[in-house]
Amino acid sequence: MPLGLLGKKIGHTRVYDATGNVVPVTVVLAGPNRVLQVKTQAGKDGYNSVQLGFDDQKDQRLSKALLGHIKKQNGAAVKRIREFRDFSKDVKPGDIVGPALFAPGDFIDAIGVTKGRGFEGVVKRHKFAGGDSTHGAKGWHRRSGAIGQRLFPGTVMRGMRMPGHMGQDTRTTQNLEVIQVRETDNVLLIKGSIPGAEGDYVVIRESKKRPKGWKPPVSLHVKKKVGEKKAAAAPAPAAKK
Repeated sequence: MPLGLLGKKIGHTRVYDATGNVVPVTVVLAGPNRVLQVKTQAGKDGYNSVQLGFDDQKDQRLSKALLGHIKKQNGAAVKRIREFRDFSKDVKPGDIVGPALFAPGDFIDAIGVTKGRGFEGVVKRHKFAGGDSTHGAKGWHRRSGAIGQRLFPGTVMRGMRMPGHMGQDTRTTQNLEVIQVRETDNVLLIKGSIPGAEGDYVVIRESKKRPKGWKPPVSLHVKKKVGEKKAAAAPAPAAKK
């Protein structure tokens, strides 16, 4: 995880690119992030990482252990702390980092918690078709059907899709493009959607599959024009005597 930030999902809007096309974007408040601790391979921790804190918090709302850890690094109380391994930017405790870590055209991965849907049935949770609405079916319109095996083994198998709690799961959306970076507002405009509701905390990290400097591969197969294909396939006319 070379680069990363803690942020908060603000909402959605749309912007125009250089060619005038409409681009739907998600607005993320990506800073300021305060560096709380820097761990090194040579130190007692034995690995390289950077701890970032985001969103100010009152001291009395943190545990004494966590508050002592933050005060030890001469930092202020924060709501969210995230550790990023192998942070590629040289920083020290007390530094402030923000959306300037990224540039328009970079690709990122967004990690968030999806919206909670509560207790849901199999039709909404697992996209079951449900039972017939006619032909004598009564009270079986949104149920799953039989889930046992009668005599043998006579039990519900592990992993059976059933009603239950839906949503509120950690999900990662990969390869999202950064459209705009607004340093004065500490805002990133990211193309597409990000897991979570407005106001939820998200993690923005450098894309693992498309890191900085990535370019799309050039296709080795060059398509010819249709007219050139027809001209090459048609035989040359015979010369008149």
